[in-house]
Amino acid sequence: MEISQLPTLNATLNALAGVLLLCGFVLIRSGRRAAHRACMLAAFGVSTAFLVSYLIYHAHHLSTPFTGTGAVRVVYFTILITHIVLAASVVPLALLTLYRALRGQEARHRRIARWTLPIWLYVSVTGVVVYVMLYHVYA
Repeated sequence: MEISQLPTLNATLNALAGVLLLCGFVLIRSGRRAAHRACMLAAFGVSTAFLVSYLIYHAHHLSTPFTGTGAVRVVYFTILITHIVLAASVVPLALLTLYRALRGQEARHRRIARWTLPIWLYVSVTGVVVYVMLYHVYA
């Protein structure tokens, strides 16, 4: 795989993580704990693969300038900045949420998962939006 293909891989991994997170949420709501656990572990694994790929890409390619102008530029940077800030919070949140689940701390897991899930979903979705805007719509 070429370095230039990593943004597409990263967006795909973000999208897959989002789908797995939603599936995991639906599964736990329907009482399917084992399937929920499998989905959430898969989402964690996919997000970890994303992070590795993202770091490799940015070690070789520092940045890609956004070429949009006007109001769309404000929209893009608003999405990008909130994505970056919340992405930094997902790592410790996901680790703590996973830790509590694996330790059987169900009540504590649920309390933090209520925060982790929407933030993680937002980061997954906005990662794809940033990719589409940067590499397809305003390339």
